[in-house]
Amino acid sequence: MSSIKTLFISIHVSLLSLMFCGNVLADTDKKDCVSCHQQAVSDWQTSDHAKAMDIATSYSVLGDFSGTTATHHSQTAKFYKKGQDFHITFTEGGKTTDYKVTYTFGHYPLQQYLIETDTKRYQVFPFAWDSRPKEQDGQNWYPIYPEEDVLPQDRLHWQQPLQNWNGMCADCHSDGLKRQYTPATNQFDTKWDNINVGCQSCHGKMDDHQSSPLKNSKNALNLTAAEQKQVGHWLRQPNEKVATWQGEKRDNSFMDNCFACHSLRTPLTDGIIPNEPFLDQFSPSLLSQPMYHVDGQIKEEVYVYGSFLQSKMFHQGVNCLDCHNPHSMKLKVEGNALCLQCHSAEEYQKPTHLNHPADSAGGQCINCHMPEKTYMGVDARRDHSFRIPRPELTEKYGAPNTCNTCHTDETAKWAKNQVKNLYGNNNALSNTEQDLIQLQHQYRLPPVQHFAIINDGKLNEIYRASAIALLPNSVQELTDTHIKAWVNSSEPLIRLATAQIGFLLPLPERNKSYIKLLQDDLKAIRVQAANHLLELGLENSQALKTAFDELVTSHDVSMWRGEGGLNASMLQLSLQQLQPAIDSLQHSIKIDPYFPAAYVNLADIYRRSQAVDKEKSIYQQGINANPKSGMLHYSFGLHQIRSGDKQNSLKSFQQAIKLEPENSQYAYVYFIALDNLGKTKQALAQLKMVIGKYPAPYQLAQLGMSYAQKLQDRVAYDYFQRYLN
Repeated sequence: MSSIKTLFISIHVSLLSLMFCGNVLADTDKKDCVSCHQQAVSDWQTSDHAKAMDIATSYSVLGDFSGTTATHHSQTAKFYKKGQDFHITFTEGGKTTDYKVTYTFGHYPLQQYLIETDTKRYQVFPFAWDSRPKEQDGQNWYPIYPEEDVLPQDRLHWQQPLQNWNGMCADCHSDGLKRQYTPATNQFDTKWDNINVGCQSCHGKMDDHQSSPLKNSKNALNLTAAEQKQVGHWLRQPNEKVATWQGEKRDNSFMDNCFACHSLRTPLTDGIIPNEPFLDQFSPSLLSQPMYHVDGQIKEEVYVYGSFLQSKMFHQGVNCLDCHNPHSMKLKVEGNALCLQCHSAEEYQKPTHLNHPADSAGGQCINCHMPEKTYMGVDARRDHSFRIPRPELTEKYGAPNTCNTCHTDETAKWAKNQVKNLYGNNNALSNTEQDLIQLQHQYRLPPVQHFAIINDGKLNEIYRASAIALLPNSVQELTDTHIKAWVNSSEPLIRLATAQIGFLLPLPERNKSYIKLLQDDLKAIRVQAANHLLELGLENSQALKTAFDELVTSHDVSMWRGEGGLNASMLQLSLQQLQPAIDSLQHSIKIDPYFPAAYVNLADIYRRSQAVDKEKSIYQQGINANPKSGMLHYSFGLHQIRSGDKQNSLKSFQQAIKLEPENSQYAYVYFIALDNLGKTKQALAQLKMVIGKYPAPYQLAQLGMSYAQKLQDRVAYDYFQRYLN
């Protein structure tokens, strides 16, 4: 949900380099990146970072503003110029409004445009310019959501919080940005040091850089043996297929700067501080459905962090700059030569490995090992997990494989046989790797298998952490014995995932090893632990109070969207602060009215307060605003059951199932409601018809067996029992 003419005239580029790299230090005329780092600045000028954002001018705007019109369902936009300004006349729902374009956003393969809709609040316009060449079907306007008509009553509508630049996009497109959101007024006062991504985003402000004496640089050939070892290099020894790192262990912590933007994450603070640990500023998403495929391939827009951490290359010490120029971020070498920097050409460039002509698309390493996924309509991005194609997983789980991406007329079985014939079974998955995929597919495993995944030290960190995060689906309770080693792990994602599932520990067990997480070096871990230790009382622990303050800040910086108020309310409820929790949820509903969870949680507070009329009213308000929310219809159905209106609850459950047919919990409760109304035979017949469409139908199978037993239907009993095996 994130995302200028491609060539500037040379004079303008030179001026931009001075402005963009120097303006952050403009308060002192002493500091000038360009004068000492001409090549770095020259490379940077060609980068996407340099064009991440700009004032809308004739130099920066790529789109056709000559009076062209674009239409999509109920929306029509006319793009034109008024003097030197760029304007859009936009019609939707019978209402026409003229907007001035304030900023450009990105440049290739698409460029978006920012509209100031309120004081210092900028929204991303719903049509983007496809800046690819015409021969690639580019050079036209297109809607960001081409498959649907995004109406104003939709959370994805361009004037809603999820399309707000200040909150969603800004910190990764400008240097030194602070959102500065005030919940009481629902206003931003967003500031930045530099309009685009320049020197400061990676190097910081470098306040002492100019005054530090420059050290004489040495050519690598002139380094002593000790110096060479300290610098290190990749070297492929004779008879080795892949290079290994020679020298002192690499310090790849600089990649936290890359991960800060190239990841799916939740901010813990306002803005990004260069060269500070990633997990001190963000809490990353781990591998889960539906964001990733069951085998860890990218599915939704998850960026690079989650895929790269899965790769063998990451765990061997490969970093971003081994493949990408540090300033242009372009590939250092094009084609297979990039991979052959470390991988033996004799082994991996030979016909028996490529199985395609070397100069064909099929002969390119990246097309087999880094499949593309297109986001935002035209933006093709490659999976950085560098995995081996496994068509057998397509057969069993529906995960994509690169063979059938090209060979669309063949089956996954054909592809599986081809891979086996060509490469044998040299890269078979281990038992725990297979169990991990099964876990991602069905969300749970028998506890013994689940713990085996977590405790398999041969698996990478993000796999094991993701398995920890899924433990609530497999076990009801943990003890200190289970988690002690995880709390003391040297791998931060293991500690983070352990902190997240603290609720599985009874309170006395949390007061053992788990409490150490309050003083972890990394903020993301401390705030998760604080969430589950508040019952100990803030007055009893300075560490808990400190982590609690960090937790509150993490909620405050997200209060501009519905999730911020929801998370704040949950924290307030845990502290028995009923009215503040209600206020936070009402804030969520006011600023983000198409966020169903806020209505459900507010109704639940009213239920627990025995304010039944308010509970019903909030559900009705939520359903009126979000008629397509399965969650709201399902929750309202539960309310109707509690109120004695069982017959109408069936309609609510049916609507929830219709809207979210993949949610087995909705079906489960619907069939229970049918049985309670004496319609067990109907429940059994319908359950038999639908159970096959759910990936992990264990509860439904058990329910079907109980109904079959009740009706003395042995055939139906045996039918449902198959789903438990």
